Amino acid sequence: MPDPARTPCWLVVNPASGSNDGKSAETVTAALSARGWEVGRVIAFPDDPLPDPATLDAAGVGLVAVYTGDGTINALVSHLAGWRGKVLVLPGGTMNLLPLRLHRTTDLDTILDIVAAGGALARRPLCLRCPAGAALAGLLVGPGTAWNRVRESMRSGAIAEMAKEAIAALRETTTGPGVRVADRRASREGGYPLVELTPGEHGVQILGYYADAALDYTAQAWATLRHRFREGPHDKLGLAEAIVLESLDGGPLACLIDGEPGECPSGSTFAVEPCGVDLLATSHDI
Repeated sequence: MPDPARTPCWLVVNPASGSNDGKSAETVTAALSARGWEVGRVIAFPDDPLPDPATLDAAGVGLVAVYTGDGTINALVSHLAGWRGKVLVLPGGTMNLLPLRLHRTTDLDTILDIVAAGGALARRPLCLRCPAGAALAGLLVGPGTAWNRVRESMRSGAIAEMAKEAIAALRETTTGPGVRVADRRASREGGYPLVELTPGEHGVQILGYYADAALDYTAQAWATLRHRFREGPHDKLGLAEAIVLESLDGGPLACLIDGEPGECPSGSTFAVEPCGVDLLATSHDI
């Protein structure tokens, strides 16, 4: 059991995240308490502001647990850059990529048991920086990111809106300007409707997704909606510490940064850099 002397810890939840509900804060608080952590405060983002380093230090907090989706985790970690404490990332979203990267599991009890038993190390994994922000789990670039709007409508149960967004997303994917990786001769001449960048211990992995026929677009759309991108047709473009992405028409690059929309100028550099705060990891491969 962890030493209670290193408490209190604070918990951040987001009632709008996929795995959160009205009892999430109570459930996770009980799970933390059962393993020896004293939860001094629960922050329900976005109604409550995210804590900053000065507030946490003044309260004597050394650990912040976060049970949300990747977007809120990203906002919290960015907000705590430079803090001397540690962040315990827990899977509270519909499809949590960062907890899977840190722990190789999205089972809450398994993660807490390992951490409570002393099986976690503080790490600053590489993230991916671009003009629109930093991605901890992954970054998507190109007109194909429009399918995220369909996914959001699907999650909310808005069937009519989902159909409308699907038509718009298909149009943007098929007619929008492709994205080219500037220094990759293996890139397709017409670019890609979607480029996936994933930070890891060896740099950023680059995958370019394409569609040569109507069936390919259907397969890619279905894979994107489920966040299972690698099921769609794609090219492997290797690893790099930094890359430059260009829009074929010189217009802005639509992005999804850990699932949150953003925009970068054409010709932007995407480079790996260490995360700004210590994250507890139970997997060696981050």
